Amino acid sequence: MTSQSQGIQQLLQAEKRAKDKLEEAKKRKGKRLKQAKEEAIAEIDHYRLQREKEFRNKQTNVMGSQGNLSAKIDEQTAESLRNLRSSYQRNVEGVMKRLLSTMCDASPEAH
Repeated sequence: MTSQSQGIQQLLQAEKRAKDKLEEAKKRKGKRLKQAKEEAIAEIDHYRLQREKEFRNKQTNVMGSQGNLSAKIDEQTAESLRNLRSSYQRNVEGVMKRLLSTMCDASPEAH
């Protein structure tokens, strides 16, 4: 009876050790899965940052040239306005004299 009781005790201890090893393996597996997930997220973030940087560079190249065109158009518009204003200032007096002389020096004629 004691040998049978002793055999049962050994079986229970072996079962407990197996259960402990199984629990430990599950913990290691969970830890490894969590670590793999973190590594994957880090790799995805790195890839995303790299692609965003490339996109920003391409966007800057394309939009930069458009920005230069916009600045050039603004500069040309301002130059045209300056030319028109200076032309107005030079010619306003002469045009007013001609207009007044035409209006005031009317000579009656038959059609």
